[in-house]
Amino acid sequence: MLVSGIRSCYRIAGSNHGRFMLRRHILILVTALAGGLPSALHAEPVPIVCTILPGEQAASISLTNPFNYTASCQANCKFSTAVYDDNPQIICAKPVPAGKQIEMCILKAAGNKLVKLIEATADCSKP
Repeated sequence: MLVSGIRSCYRIAGSNHGRFMLRRHILILVTALAGGLPSALHAEPVPIVCTILPGEQAASISLTNPFNYTASCQANCKFSTAVYDDNPQIICAKPVPAGKQIEMCILKAAGNKLVKLIEATADCSKP
């Protein structure tokens, strides 16, 4: 009877050891992947121009890729209007050739004229 009890305890301990080892392997794998991903996903800020177009009914976003490689870029421009708490925002993303300035996108206002630029950010990363 005592031997049977020891075996049961041993099986439980062995089972827990197996779970511990599995968790340890998963933790090592996650740590290794996390260490490699930030460098691949790291985005650098780049120059951006957000322009309210004539008639104040649309805005254009242009950005420059200063790197020597085609980059995956994202641009974000936020504008105010004469209406309280109406702040249209343009967010667009696409590949930009090395060393080029391109128009990323154009936003047409939904009725209210665009008054001024509130915020502008852009970044590019290696695809």
